[in-house]
Amino acid sequence: MSEIKIYETDVVIVGAGNAAMSAAISARENGANVLVLEKAPEAEKGGNSTYTHGSIRFAYDGVEDLKEIMPDLSPEDIESSDFGVYSEEEFYEDMCRVTNYRTDPELASILTGKSFETMKWLTSHKVRWVPIYGRQAFKINGKFKFWGGMIVESVGGGPGLVEALHKEASSLGVQILFNAMATELIHDDNGVHGVIIKHNGKTTRVHAKAVILASGGFHANPEMRTRYLGPKWDLAHARGSRFNTGEGIQMALNIGALACGNWSGCHSVGGDRYLPEFTEGFQKLSYPFGIMVNAEGKRFVDEGADFRNYTYAKYGRLILEQPGQFAWQIFDQKVSRLLREEYKGRQVTKVKANTLEELAEKLDGVDSQDFLQTVREYNASIRKDIPFNPNIKDGRCTEGLAIRKSNWANTLEDGPFEAYAVTCGITFTFGGLKINPTTEVQDVLSNSIPGLYAAGELVGGLFYFNYPGGAGLMAGSVFGKIAGEKAAQFIKTKELMNS
Repeated sequence: MSEIKIYETDVVIVGAGNAAMSAAISARENGANVLVLEKAPEAEKGGNSTYTHGSIRFAYDGVEDLKEIMPDLSPEDIESSDFGVYSEEEFYEDMCRVTNYRTDPELASILTGKSFETMKWLTSHKVRWVPIYGRQAFKINGKFKFWGGMIVESVGGGPGLVEALHKEASSLGVQILFNAMATELIHDDNGVHGVIIKHNGKTTRVHAKAVILASGGFHANPEMRTRYLGPKWDLAHARGSRFNTGEGIQMALNIGALACGNWSGCHSVGGDRYLPEFTEGFQKLSYPFGIMVNAEGKRFVDEGADFRNYTYAKYGRLILEQPGQFAWQIFDQKVSRLLREEYKGRQVTKVKANTLEELAEKLDGVDSQDFLQTVREYNASIRKDIPFNPNIKDGRCTEGLAIRKSNWANTLEDGPFEAYAVTCGITFTFGGLKINPTTEVQDVLSNSIPGLYAAGELVGGLFYFNYPGGAGLMAGSVFGKIAGEKAAQFIKTKELMNS
């Protein structure tokens, strides 16, 4: 089939999620004509961003900063909430700590240092934010205390964020093509000059002065998952967008881009054992308030090691390693009121029983006697002299167990009991392309590839083993904004040199 040159533009962006649309808006406001290529049909636009809650992590110095991004924050909200402070230093330390100090220090510094500035920029482009009551703060003694460095989400969650960005981009004159899958970069010794795409099934050339890759990782590609993450990862439940299958990364590698980051690592969570792939409502993240047991009836993880948004992205991997790749989360009535909304839907694999013995018989695939022994030992080990508080790392722990529970340890003794079957879900992959601080994609000689930029989940080097919740969206926005600016500047500089 002959290739037909149809499109010419200044900047072409591969992808249409948070990182891509941040790049599109940024490039457009810096004077570039922009074309966005979305592999998905319009109804499924936005990549993984659409599947998030829109929760985002950023540094702030107190409520006055928060009022800049949430001008509708009422005096009542402020009076009833302890929003605390989350400094750039704390954000940077969280990035280092949860990645075992593997995160690229330069990229992490940019992410944390530009996070609040980028939040104000997004707000100026009509993205609206609200506090995350319920998931990030529980009301104790009449006051909400936010925890874990993440306090706001976009209005309408992930879909609301994507819709707001698309609406703003369109209003600025950004053109968006749907059903447009990039397949190859147009390049020569002087750099990248566009992309070859399949648009509605027909091969088309898009000539551009700069290309920004923001098409996500390869979590929805079982072959790449198994090749890079290892055995059993083809069995993991794929969350998020079904369109994130790694072509953006592969296109760049094919022209000599440098691979970077934790290619054997990913964001993996525990979620419903039987829910179909690419379905919202999969994750089950209230495990810090109960226990998790495997098919042998044994606990295998410290459920209270840290706040949920510092552990959830790595605990899916541990579930995948269990016999049969599943586990059960167990709760009693003392904590059932604290369970997140995703536990209340209809599509939930759940059992309920008035006694532990009855519950043991209902836990499909679990050794009932060993389970009961596990619960007995767990209940007897809890430091009941330490008060329970879900808003802080309360130190209410176990003593003498092979696997400790460090916080939020409550006895399982108040029926009726609830149990939820979970398996591993993969959200996004950590390996990707090497970029420099101005988001230029690097080649295997560590030189910038002229005209090629990258942002979002296909960038490697930020996250290893784990990640702080909400840092992915923030990284997409921060580096997407930079990519748009730098691509536009690259074009202007090139035009000046040629004039």
